[in-house]
This record gives sequence, structure tokens and C-alpha cells, in this order.
Amino acid sequence: MADSAHPYDDLTPDTLLDAIESAGYVANGRIFPLNSYENRVYQVGIEDDSPLIAKFYRPTRWTREQIEEEHTFSHELEAAEIPVIAPTVMPNGTSLGEHAGFLFAVFAQRGGQAPDTSETDMLWRLGQWLGQMHNIGARQPFRHRPAFDLIGGLVRESDYLTRNGWIPEDLRPAWDSLIPDLIEHCRQRIDDAGPIETVRLHGDCHGGNILVREERMLFVDLDDCRQGPAIQDLWLLLNGDDTERSQQFTELLEGYETFRDFNRRERYLIEPLRCFRQMTHAAWLARRWDDPAFPRFFPWFARQRFWSDLLLSLREQLGALQAPPINVIGQF
Repeated sequence: MADSAHPYDDLTPDTLLDAIESAGYVANGRIFPLNSYENRVYQVGIEDDSPLIAKFYRPTRWTREQIEEEHTFSHELEAAEIPVIAPTVMPNGTSLGEHAGFLFAVFAQRGGQAPDTSETDMLWRLGQWLGQMHNIGARQPFRHRPAFDLIGGLVRESDYLTRNGWIPEDLRPAWDSLIPDLIEHCRQRIDDAGPIETVRLHGDCHGGNILVREERMLFVDLDDCRQGPAIQDLWLLLNGDDTERSQQFTELLEGYETFRDFNRRERYLIEPLRCFRQMTHAAWLARRWDDPAFPRFFPWFARQRFWSDLLLSLREQLGALQAPPINVIGQF
């Protein structure tokens, strides 16, 4: 791939179509870009067949071995009849193609909408599928994909943001005072949880990565799959006040434990995981700011208001870290 201002500058329509045809398809030239910031994703028309979804992985983010582990895990889940959209094995016999320096995969086109997690039956069903997914994930660990490193990640991402001048100068004293306390309380919560089993996870299991259509549920986008505690695939589905989240968590666990036991002490990890997600999201935006798509779609990131709001949110997180963990109704 030739040098350019940004790696995706080289992903021209001709390059994209050449990649698809190198995998054994006959494209009809119709390309429609889909919303995706980290990678580039397109609907591609295929002669005498349904369109497919082509995903071009961001260069240097994952190694070939890490992407192949994602594909292997997806295919394991699919073989176990877990409802995931796994990469398609292309006519050339592989699920991971390479062309002009880009690694790419294709997927069947599926539609649907995010699940309504206010419905108890929906949460119960989600819990059932996650319990089965984690049973598959527990069979063996990832060898190449990363594991969650909460404390290391908080330290590393905070250092990146401060070292590269992203924190406004007038907010630096508040930031420098808050972050060490936040990290220390996260460390205490992790100690409270004690030894925790880790499994291969979806990793980013929020409502936007689940499609529901005519009672059928599909988990999509395992791009962030990694090794970690089971609670990571549960807490992102919770919302509302403490009472609402407790009720939702209880329903999720009732479905989950139909297939797999859950260590209640993992509840202590929810707030450290929430802090980790907020910090890594800010650092992700900072690292991607040279990608023209990011200033266009996230203009608020470079404004003072974003950092003031982030500080306020992290202060609230410090309070949550000092409060009791989420309850499971009727079991404590």
C-alpha cells in the first residue's frame, strides 16, 4: 500500500471492487458505504445474487492472527447455533481476504432493529444466548487477541491524553487530581471482586450490536472480541436508575444461568469497566483524529464542553465506585 495522508485514502472504489473480485465474486459495480468509523464497511452488489457486506479492516489495528481468531470464534458460535453473523467463507475458500494491503471479510446482509431491553422477556432471551455464548468462549482462551487490562488501560489512556495535549489547560488541575483517585478506587473494586474466570467475549455487546427481526435475534460485529470477565457482555445492556438496572440485571441473569453459572462477585467490576470504557473512548477519538471521518462525525470532541462533561461524568463514576455494587433482586 502506497504512503498516503491516511491509510484509507488508498481504498478507492476500483481497489474495493478488485478486492471483492479477487475473492471470487463478480461485482456489478454498485457500492454503498455504511456507517462505520473504525473500519470501512460497504454494501456491494453482486451479479445475479444478493448484495453482500464487505468490511475492510483498519490497517495496523489488528494483526492477521488476531483477525483470524475473531473469525474462528465467530464460526465456533455459528456452528453451535448461537445467532451471530459470522464472516462468510468466500469462493476462494477463506473468510479473510487480502488485497492492496487491506485485510477484508464479507458478510451476509441482514436487517433488524436494536432490542427493547425494557421488555423482561427480551432480557431473559439475551441472557440465555449470552450464557451459551460464554460456554463456547470458555472452551479455550484467545492466544493472540488482547485481554481486558483495566488498571493498565486507565493509566495508559490517561497518560496518552495528557501527554498529547488533549486535556484543556484550565481543566488539567482537576484532571490530575481526579484520575489517580479514580484509578485507586477501580483497583479496590477489582480487589473486592477477587479471582475471576475469563472467557472469550463478544466484548462490545450493546444494543446497537444486536439485531432483532420477527422474533429472531442476531449478535453482530465481533470486531472487539477479547478475553475478559463475563460481566462485560452483560452490563452494557443495562440502563436507567439503580432500581431499573437491578431489575434488568436480575432478568438477564435468570436467562444466563439457565445455561451457565455466574459469579456474583463480578458485579464489583461494572464501575471499573464503565470507567475504562469512557477513558478508552476518549483516547480512541484522539488517536483517530487524523482520519477525516472523525472530525466530521465527532466535531464536539475538540470542544471544551466535551472535556468538562467527561470530567463531570468521571466524578460521578468515583461516587459510584464508592457505593455498593448493583443488586440482584430477591437474591441478596
